[in-house]
Amino acid sequence: MGKDVIVACDFAGREEVLSFLDKFTEEKPFVKIGMELFYAAGPDIVREIKRRGHKIFLDLKLHDIPNTVKKAMAVLSGLDVDMTNLHAAGTQAMMEAAIEGLTRPDGTRPILIAVTQLTSTSQERMERDILIEKPINEVVMHYAETAKHAGLDGVVCSPLEAEAVHEACGSQFLTVTPGVRFAGGEVGDQVRVMTPEQAKKIGSDYIVVGRPITAAENPVAAYRRCVTEFVDE
Repeated sequence: MGKDVIVACDFAGREEVLSFLDKFTEEKPFVKIGMELFYAAGPDIVREIKRRGHKIFLDLKLHDIPNTVKKAMAVLSGLDVDMTNLHAAGTQAMMEAAIEGLTRPDGTRPILIAVTQLTSTSQERMERDILIEKPINEVVMHYAETAKHAGLDGVVCSPLEAEAVHEACGSQFLTVTPGVRFAGGEVGDQVRVMTPEQAKKIGSDYIVVGRPITAAENPVAAYRRCVTEFVDE
């Protein structure tokens, strides 16, 4: 599976995201639909963007009791998304139930990945707010290994952790890494960040890029820069 740039389409509604995607007359970027857009526009926006020819990462980060997650994943599998996710903190039982629900009668399913720790999380915040006192890298590795044992395809992690995840879980275990910014760009609310070129060097499989593309003066040029730095040889 080749590397790819996923564009985080964190827009407030249908018109905004379609207007943004209309700018791409040659490429069909892999797009991430997150909570804001999904809750505003509903499942139909997923179907519409899919009809336009885009791959879709549906980023809803499910986290509930196993049976609820299983049923929710069964619904999401019918949307024909290419990738979706959940929180690894929901336990191995929840992740196993998610795979069961996501798998279609013909045996196919979208890529399923687990969120380890959000890129907005620091060691200090993790200890203070959620009482996890282990080193953040150790926590991420444990969550990744649990996700692999549950049968998931990979994890969402900081690009700073992608190399270690591959060492612990194998090169085929996917790393999807947000927290990517161009050199010299604003980091926003992200804490653990890296450039596309750096993410490529340490082995990220997918990078998720939002504001550096969506808020750029020329989003298509910014997207192409990302592809050049991360994907192209």
